[in-house]
Formats: sequence, structure tokens, C-alpha cells
Amino acid sequence: MARLPLVKVDEINDPEILGIFAWVIEMEGKVPNHFAIEMNFPELMKSKLGFTKVLWETGELSMDEIQHVGILISKANNCRYCTGAFCTILVHGLDGDKSYAEQLVTDGSVSITDHRLLAIVDFAGKVNENASTVNDEDIENIKSHGLTNKGVIQLIHLVSDFASYNRLNLALDTDYDYASFGNIYDA
Repeated sequence: MARLPLVKVDEINDPEILGIFAWVIEMEGKVPNHFAIEMNFPELMKSKLGFTKVLWETGELSMDEIQHVGILISKANNCRYCTGAFCTILVHGLDGDKSYAEQLVTDGSVSITDHRLLAIVDFAGKVNENASTVNDEDIENIKSHGLTNKGVIQLIHLVSDFASYNRLNLALDTDYDYASFGNIYDA
């Protein structure tokens, strides 16, 4: 049971929040419990989701690449909730293959064959594990896969953004509501 109440999202009438919810429904098929928890601080939720939307829509990484980072960072941070959420976006929002998403969670980056995507998730993993270990060679390597300075900044902020959602959902024990991926984390 979540440690804070779930705000009834069907009673929200703030146009800005409803716009955010429309974007979320497009990607996930519903407004998940995570957003009902975040609505306990609606002013921050608007800003935080606006930040996430900028990261997802205006940088150099594709939505597919972003979701791979989200899945693997969430798995590394032991956040079952977010792992399921980003798998849902990969499969529902991006028409991905469910068995591939399950394999990604089970096997990690070993299941990735695309060199650019592998470089992206490996770099993201290093930033998540210990950002102070990132060195000049790491930056040059990620740039050799097509990222510019903007893409490097985007990727580092994505790791931070995903980790902040992980921490919120872990600390508040958000009720899991991604039925399509109910056992995926335990695989």
C-alpha cells in the first residue's frame, strides 16, 4: 500500500495537468498510480513532467533509446514500478515487442545488438552507478556514436530523471499497476 494517498485523477480539472495526462495516456494507455502519488504536490508535478517531456522530445536520443535507458536504470536501481512503466511505454507507446522487453529486463544490455544503443545504455549505467568515474574516453566514445554535446547532456539528465522517479516510487511504495508486466521484474 502506497505511503501517501493516491489523488483521484478523474477529479482533476487543471488544463495543464490534463494536457500532461493526455501525453501519458498516449504513451502508457492510462494515468498510472505514479501520477496519482505525484498529484500530492501538483505544482512540482507540472514542472517535473514538463522537464521530462523536454528530455524525451527535444534531444538527440530517440524515444526507443530513452525507454531502453529507463528500463535498465530502473532495473539497476531495483525499482520494479518504473521498470514496468518503461517496458509499458516501449511496448504500448512505441509498438515494441513484449518478449524483447522481458528479455531486456532479464538479460540486461546483453540482449542489445545495436552498437549505438549499447553505447548509450552502457554510458547511462556508468553515470547511474558512479558518475564520478566517467572520464574523457567515455565522453569521446558516446560522441563517436552520434551524440553531440547536447546529446551527452540529455543522456546524463535522463539518468538523473529516471533515478529520481525510481527513488520516489521506492520510498513511497507506489502500488504497482502495470498488469502487462506483473512478473517481469522478478524474471
